[in-house]
Amino acid sequence: VQLQASGGGLVQTGGSLRLSCAASRRVFSNNGMGWFRQAPGKECEFVAHINWNGGSTYYADSVKGRFTISRDNAKNTLYLQMNSLKPEDTAVYYCAASRYAYGSSKPDSYVKWGQGTLVTVSS
Repeated sequence: VQLQASGGGLVQTGGSLRLSCAASRRVFSNNGMGWFRQAPGKECEFVAHINWNGGSTYYADSVKGRFTISRDNAKNTLYLQMNSLKPEDTAVYYCAASRYAYGSSKPDSYVKWGQGTLVTVSS
């Protein structure tokens, strides 16, 4: 498996979760990475991206100030720390590897996708 997301679950409004994405070195070490999400009945939505060395990050307005994307290149792992969760954050979250050294908010910039992990925020 080249990308495997984990860490989803059920949490109350205002709670926190940390998602992880374990990657093979081949698709991680020199690639920008991103998180996307898809809620039931909705299109895939960009959440956050990070460049290859973690020096640059970018967030969707809907999660800015609440979510933090990070990476540990020694462990080939991508993270998404989610705080102050809201019911509208409920979705399947996907990690993805960019075709470039930098991330992007566009899904077609990504060449590898994980299987997704479900986050459910109860009101």
